[in-house]
Amino acid sequence: MIVLWIPFTIAAAFLQNLRSGLQKSIRGRLSTAGAAYARFFYAWPFALAYAWALNAFGGYELPAVNRAFLIYCALGGLAQILFTVVLLWLFSFRSFAVGTTFSKLEVVLIAIFGALFLGDKVGPLAIIAIAVGTVGTLTLSLTEAKVSIGGLARGLGERATLVGLLCAALLGASVVFFRGAALALHGPDFLMAAAFTLSIALMMQTMMMGAWFLVFDRMQLSRVVREWRWAGPIGLVGMVCSVCWFTAFTLQNAAYVRALGQVELIFTFIASVFYFREKVAASEIAGVSLVVAAILLILFAR
Repeated sequence: MIVLWIPFTIAAAFLQNLRSGLQKSIRGRLSTAGAAYARFFYAWPFALAYAWALNAFGGYELPAVNRAFLIYCALGGLAQILFTVVLLWLFSFRSFAVGTTFSKLEVVLIAIFGALFLGDKVGPLAIIAIAVGTVGTLTLSLTEAKVSIGGLARGLGERATLVGLLCAALLGASVVFFRGAALALHGPDFLMAAAFTLSIALMMQTMMMGAWFLVFDRMQLSRVVREWRWAGPIGLVGMVCSVCWFTAFTLQNAAYVRALGQVELIFTFIASVFYFREKVAASEIAGVSLVVAAILLILFAR
């Protein structure tokens, strides 16, 4: 059964690419923060419907809520929202490209946080896979941002670097907390544990971020509601994507899941080469090759 986390992760990575494309399509209609909020606002009804269907037609029992579950859900939801806010802040820096590169250390931090908060252990082969994948991801990020190794080294002391690391820490923490929430339910059914965790987390995020919009940007909140024809599909695709992520997190160590999730970069690379007919740099080929090697290693890790 543990092997099921692999197809769920690959599906999540593919759907994340699709969701990102849909979010780009509503630029001009919603702000970046508004598009991020649309993910939560339009996703939670679909998530509730999915959990209800599992209960009504699949015979899966609803789990009993406990304090640890609610705390993990709240922390995961808040960390994901703060990640979005801090990422927007990062783009305001002149040297944001360097900071963005350091934000790619997410998988490394997930492994550390998973060990600290959940006691998740990472085997030797998985450590090698995470290291190789991180080098590959950084190589692709450096190429995209047009930053040299020297420029990256010179940027170590800049504020943008610290903000980029904060982005990685918040995203990594959110993943670990969501896994912690699902495990805290102690349910025998991984599908319901993941669905229930996602439903509660999305409702919490909708309320938390909605409260912020009510206080600071009511006009953007009204635009999110008015643009339902465009934002609704984002919520649906985002919900299915999150179902896949949460199910994989429930089944397997989050560091392994996110390491395999780097297959998303391969999907992006294939699309840019065969669909958009873009020129490929040697460094991009090297980066993708390292990511492929990391994925093959993580598949055999224990």
